[in-house]
Amino acid sequence: MLEGKGRRNVVNNVSFSRRPAIVLVVVCCLAFGPLRTTGVAAAQPPNISRASFPDGFVFGTASSAYQYEGAVKEDGRGPSIWDTFAHTFGKIVDFSNADVALDQYHRYEEDVKLMSDMGMDAYRFSISWPRIFPNGNGEINQAGVDHYNKLINALLAKGIKPYVTLYHWDLPQALEDRYNGWLSPQIINDFAAYAETCFQKFGDRVDHWITINEPHTISVQGYDVGLQAPGRCSIFPRFICKAGNSSTEPYIVAHNLILAHATATDIYKRKYQPNQQGKIAISLDSFWYEPLTNSAQDIEARQVTLDFKLGWFLEPLIKGDYPSSMKSRVGDRLPQFSAAQSALVKGSYDFIGVNHYTTWYASKNKTNILEMLLHDFIADAGSLTLPFKGLTPIADKASSIWLYIVPHGMRSLMNYIKDYYGNPLVMITENGMDDAKGDGLKDDKRIKYHNDYLTNLLDAIKDGCNVKGYFAWSLLDNWEWSAGFSSRFGLYYVDYKHNLTRIPKDSVNWFKNFLHA
Repeated sequence: MLEGKGRRNVVNNVSFSRRPAIVLVVVCCLAFGPLRTTGVAAAQPPNISRASFPDGFVFGTASSAYQYEGAVKEDGRGPSIWDTFAHTFGKIVDFSNADVALDQYHRYEEDVKLMSDMGMDAYRFSISWPRIFPNGNGEINQAGVDHYNKLINALLAKGIKPYVTLYHWDLPQALEDRYNGWLSPQIINDFAAYAETCFQKFGDRVDHWITINEPHTISVQGYDVGLQAPGRCSIFPRFICKAGNSSTEPYIVAHNLILAHATATDIYKRKYQPNQQGKIAISLDSFWYEPLTNSAQDIEARQVTLDFKLGWFLEPLIKGDYPSSMKSRVGDRLPQFSAAQSALVKGSYDFIGVNHYTTWYASKNKTNILEMLLHDFIADAGSLTLPFKGLTPIADKASSIWLYIVPHGMRSLMNYIKDYYGNPLVMITENGMDDAKGDGLKDDKRIKYHNDYLTNLLDAIKDGCNVKGYFAWSLLDNWEWSAGFSSRFGLYYVDYKHNLTRIPKDSVNWFKNFLHA
């Protein structure tokens, strides 16, 4: 990685947590009122297609077990921290829960057919840890194994490759109760045992594994601002977060997530990869960030922001240690890797999954207000990240308050990873945008979003970026964590009031044309 002035110049020369510090956006929106956005004209037929991309490039859709499956009390599944969180009053915007979700547990064959009809190559889904180990460890729940065997076989029967995420946030509640889950190093061994069970049971047919989805989101949203399970924080009044320490817990959790990933990856590479011939990765979420101004301070703030958001997890995998900016700013609150741990973590990937949705501005925090109020991860970065300059939004907005449509951010982020991190193999494991609750089937804005982001991804590939796949979030409208059912990311509209019927939006036909052109 480049350092100092040369490092900043690389960023400027590039052609230019999914849930970040939402609290700041809410505060700013309350202060300045709703932001006006421009309309989007009806999308034209794609001027790119599957044929525009290199041979072997993978196109798929993505999902997660807790957002899709439902059946939370069926066939021996144990409770997860998200079951607990979703049933806690005031945690979910629309007071819903995912007890039924989209009922994919029972309707997976129908959904596999939808993917096949579109022409998708792959499906990224997650395995529910408490469905395999209801108590987090110990006795295997065979009914859970049977379910995922049926799903995997149904995908393969339609020529769709399974990309399996081992952990997409649904930690067994038993481990949270037993030793505070990701706050304890004990989680590393339990996760490794769970991962190895999956390699044993499914690895003869699954050749792409993702250990953990968005460790940055887990650490910050779950343990700093408390907006996601298990809802720990110390920066809000205790009636919102009943426990937590925002100045230390995000870093402890992140450290354990990285070591759990590396331990599972090591097991796979040593014991299973030689015969199964698969690949293993982690999926990291990152916005792209533009400096608010061309000042040296804002350019440096953008760099530090990228270190704290992406480099926090990617740099250990590349270099075996945290970014120097984090080490200097966080000090002894940032855990250290031992020599053995550093060696284990460094190189613990075959590819890097990247979840990318949007671009914000970054600027130097010129006051100490954040440090005084928060003393947490957000304050440690020393920068302000916002999606607008004054009262002017950076771009048109999707439904979510955080999601602004900035297609060139895709190309910029891919070039950044290429230039700073040695051009590792990357798969875009999530990209998409949401509709408002009642927007219906005509989703021209989504069509334009995918067309424009894919166009910029193709430009990045032409720039030399080593990108081999793209997964649209999401196949179906789904239960979107703390937003509940109020946010619709799906290519298919789900009628929540009438038997969860899946109805194609216009974007389904767009993808059909794109993939078959």
